[in-house]
Amino acid sequence: MSTQKRPRVLAVCGTRPDTVKMAPVVLELQRHPEEVEVVLATTGQHREMMQQVLDAFGLKATYDLNIMRERQTLVQITTRALEGLDEVIRRTQPDLVLAQGDTTTTYVASLAAFYNKVPFGHIEAGLRTDNKYDPFPEEINRRLTGVLCDLHFAPTEQARANLLAEGVRESDVFVTGNTVIDALLSIAVKEYRFEDERISRAVESGRMLLVTTHRRENWGERMRSICAGLKELLQRNASLWLVFPVHKNPIVREVVFPELESVDRAVLIEPPEYVPFVHLMKSAYIVLTDSGGVQEEAPALGKPVLVLRDTTERPEGVAAGSAKLIGTKREDILRETELLLTNEDEYARMARVTSPYGDGHAAERIWDVIRSRLVIR
Repeated sequence: MSTQKRPRVLAVCGTRPDTVKMAPVVLELQRHPEEVEVVLATTGQHREMMQQVLDAFGLKATYDLNIMRERQTLVQITTRALEGLDEVIRRTQPDLVLAQGDTTTTYVASLAAFYNKVPFGHIEAGLRTDNKYDPFPEEINRRLTGVLCDLHFAPTEQARANLLAEGVRESDVFVTGNTVIDALLSIAVKEYRFEDERISRAVESGRMLLVTTHRRENWGERMRSICAGLKELLQRNASLWLVFPVHKNPIVREVVFPELESVDRAVLIEPPEYVPFVHLMKSAYIVLTDSGGVQEEAPALGKPVLVLRDTTERPEGVAAGSAKLIGTKREDILRETELLLTNEDEYARMARVTSPYGDGHAAERIWDVIRSRLVIR
């Protein structure tokens, strides 16, 4: 450990989801300036979408690597982020590096910390599908991060069990809940009004589907199949509306817009900032997604989640009954969505499940662990 008066923590994020989940931790650390100094570094892996979240929580990065390039490859993201974070660590000389989740930024942060012999803490540790290509590259990102990690902040008991099964020392694993619930609940209680008239009409219908899909394994034909299922749902259900924030990635947009932009009651929008997105989830009747974060967030708001994937590293929601894996086939999307639209008992069964992902106090638990470990090192 360094001999500086206050321990210094370097928090790293790079995408919208990991920024949402890192924000409560940074804010909690900032509440204790007499005990710890926190430095925030962003890689800018998802430039515009990440900045929206920083603004929502009133955060400003000390270091912004700004690595985002159009159609960037995983190799380009990895090498640019690694060089940039290595330089940040050398400049700041932190006592601990923190990163969240399963992005390339997260894995690279753990590797840069290791190369500089700085302890690393992994927020949302222990999620697994045990299929290294599904999701790709996230499954390997989190596994490699786990190997390099010193403090494993597991969101659930299942995540903890996964880590222990891999040989992680029990004394280095801490079940904290998921910080996404901290962030979500702080925003959801606030009043909000949608300015877009199309969204307002969708919300007022009481039958709004909220859809997000962007994962690499769903690019191409699977994305077309998802769109085909959504299109048929709207054609078969006259009271149904669809709100679809379309990811910035051109590979996603090149499929979604041609398939759905001319469909009646399909509202395709730019990815909203975090605050309006929370209120979109709060207003939805059903959520269809391949996003990991949304699988955690929507159940906390009492919304059934249909997961547009064949596997999930978040089995707790499936086991509890708040989420259901339905894949990407047109016929499966039709069947499972219409079941919830027509069967009130089935809808109520999914909507009333208590969220298995936390109580809104995860960041406080993470700080307690960090404080104890920084003192004794």
